[in-house]
Amino acid sequence: MDMRSFWRTLDRETLRDIALVCVADALVGASFGAIAVSGGLDAWVPVAMSLLVFAGGAQFAAIGVVLSGGGAVAAVVTGLVLNARLLPFGFAVSDVLAGRGRLLGAHLIMDEAVAFTLRHSDRRRRRATFWTCGVALFVVWNVAVVLGAFAGEIIGDTGALGLDAAFPAVLLALVLPALRDRSTRNAALLGAAVALATTPLLPAGVPVLLALAGLVLYVPGLRRREVAR
Repeated sequence: MDMRSFWRTLDRETLRDIALVCVADALVGASFGAIAVSGGLDAWVPVAMSLLVFAGGAQFAAIGVVLSGGGAVAAVVTGLVLNARLLPFGFAVSDVLAGRGRLLGAHLIMDEAVAFTLRHSDRRRRRATFWTCGVALFVVWNVAVVLGAFAGEIIGDTGALGLDAAFPAVLLALVLPALRDRSTRNAALLGAAVALATTPLLPAGVPVLLALAGLVLYVPGLRRREVAR
């Protein structure tokens, strides 16, 4: 697929949503870099994490453990637990990772790229969506982290600026249209309830995994739709 054909495969709505998430990621990435540096870490630490790990939630969790006095092992385990959710994501988009670039594609698996990819059933459109979103977010996130790391002392309290709320707010806006579907809405509500109930009791990352219990309400509805077709 040449680049011109590749870009024509993407619809305007998908490109708009990817751009919107990139803006939110830039703000959160800058926050991550600033928080890490203002907490006493060298600038290369958040930059290296972003290049090699590239998982915002896991990076925040690991840095939080370190800045609160935890050791490297605890930080790594926390990040691994939080990122365990990406394993089923990999199976969900395995068709777009076939062929050359598979390892790079695996590195680009993230919530947003998978969510946008799963919107489509056509393989060409799925592939174009995944790679466009993945590469765009990788570049934006890493540039933002670098800028945030070197501007950490200037930014100061990122929470006071509301940067920490930008990303979840954008994700909520993207998810709301999907909640019009009853089975999806019920699954999301069950997953949210499970996560909220277990958050005070379990380590960070585990409630997110347990929220997958919401799928028990989604899968039957999906099967009914397939039968109806």
